[in-house]
Amino acid sequence: MAGNKERSFIAIKPDGVQRGLMGDVIKRFEQKGFKLVAAKFLQASEELLKQHYIDLKDQPFYSGLVKYTSSGPVLAMVWEGLNVVKTVRVMLGETDPADSKPGTIRGDFCMQLGRNLIHGSDAVASAEKEIALWFKPEELVAYNSCAESYLYE
Repeated sequence: MAGNKERSFIAIKPDGVQRGLMGDVIKRFEQKGFKLVAAKFLQASEELLKQHYIDLKDQPFYSGLVKYTSSGPVLAMVWEGLNVVKTVRVMLGETDPADSKPGTIRGDFCMQLGRNLIHGSDAVASAEKEIALWFKPEELVAYNSCAESYLYE
């Protein structure tokens, strides 16, 4: 797997935290075979979220997204594995839960776009940027999972 290892930034938003869905979300990523390498539970500041969502600053929903995501605690995580960015995006479902298929996180747990539970990096480059924004390098834990030989050839 070494040549295909990548990381993705995932954040469970205040609606997922308040609804008690953190464990369900983590379980799905673990069951898939991804490895958690960093996590922190925090109340994200509006300033951090403005930087995180900077690519959306010209969208009409930008300020509401920043305000909502800063309204309660979030669980910020870094997951590692083969094609993790692309695979996680499929597991999340469409941004609008109404368009998400059953079996996806948003398809199973969400009702409306403004409460879509979770953020996942949309590309490897954005994942690297988001990880650097939310985590210091020393907060990322490098370790070999005993399951890797059962997951990868």
